[in-house]
Amino acid sequence: MRFEFDIAEGDFNKAGTASSKVKQILKELGVPLNLIKRTTVAMYEAEINVVAHAHGGGRLVVSVDLNQVRVEVTDHGPGIQNIAMAMEEGFSTASPKVVSMGFGSGMGLPNIRRNADDLNISSTTSGTKVTITNYI
Repeated sequence: MRFEFDIAEGDFNKAGTASSKVKQILKELGVPLNLIKRTTVAMYEAEINVVAHAHGGGRLVVSVDLNQVRVEVTDHGPGIQNIAMAMEEGFSTASPKVVSMGFGSGMGLPNIRRNADDLNISSTTSGTKVTITNYI
């Protein structure tokens, strides 16, 4: 099964919509609750990162099969300049506006890493791709 969602730049009111929908779908499919929680926490963090940082928004694609749930999140830039630094808890490049809304604490990528069995991040100035895989 495959599900696709667009993520709008700067639209914090809709951030989390995809992870909420996927949570319900995974429940209906009988995926173990601990895996649902880990997957949707990682998805939510990825959605927030796109909303807060990406120019032009992005796309989230979820693939589910008998062995795994895979989430691919892509955006249109500006990219992550230093992925290793971005993976450190507390490191943030969020704008003052994003921080004033309660986001941008520098926990997004560390939380994704904590909730993924496998995590792959690639980034250039034209965009970032985050692949989260959790095994059933």
